[in-house]
Amino acid sequence: MAESEAKWYVVHTYSGYENKVAADLMSTAENRNLKDMIVDVKIPTEIVTETDGEKTKEVEVKLYPAYVFVKMIYTDETWYVVRNIRGCTGFVGPGSKPVPLTEAEVYRMGVEVRSVKIPYSVGDSVRIIDGPFEDYVGVVDEINTEKEYVRVIVSGFGRETPVELELNQVEVIEDID
Repeated sequence: MAESEAKWYVVHTYSGYENKVAADLMSTAENRNLKDMIVDVKIPTEIVTETDGEKTKEVEVKLYPAYVFVKMIYTDETWYVVRNIRGCTGFVGPGSKPVPLTEAEVYRMGVEVRSVKIPYSVGDSVRIIDGPFEDYVGVVDEINTEKEYVRVIVSGFGRETPVELELNQVEVIEDID
């Protein structure tokens, strides 16, 4: 089976057992020759600055305490392996059937980070290629890669209007020289 078939699932753990569950899961996958079935295990974290009066320090904090994200190909065997890891209480989903995360959820929750190459920049003329303003031409006013939107100023009805779009809803207009 191909790694491209693997999907992200959410596993609930006892509080404080996230790192142990993740480590045990990867070593069990290795020992049972399931590295092609259980592809990756992640615990999304972020760096937070904490202050206690006069001292400031950066601390890594779990975004989803008591949860571990597992990228795997779902079979009876992989389900059994994950469910029997010490500290794991089960998959997130109805009953005992895990539900994979959608691609949008994976990126929104910070499990995977996708790099976006944007072929335009602020001040460029672009054509809107999707949505209610399709075929309108405007100028890029702002790009927000974190929230994945671009604001374009379009002229319509005798005035300029800012329109927020997804990054892939616009294309650069090539200069004709």
